Amino acid sequence: MSGSAPLSKYGFRIRTRSGTPVENLVVHACDEDEAARKIRQMYPGCEILERRQILTAIGDDAANLESIISQIAREQEEGES
Repeated sequence: MSGSAPLSKYGFRIRTRSGTPVENLVVHACDEDEAARKIRQMYPGCEILERRQILTAIGDDAANLESIISQIAREQEEGES
């Protein structure tokens, strides 16, 4: 899947073909339509009652923020030399 769009998390609440409610299903997908397609593949004949994009928690971004700050600091140090 190289070169494709980054994956996001999507949460679903569904009703299975037999009528059983299932909550808190989470899939990774490029977009909401792909996520819904994946849910329908796993649960054929289901009814999607709710879907939402799950935003990345701040804790998940902490490492990225730290690496960005380190990169900026290195560039500033190189610029001062």
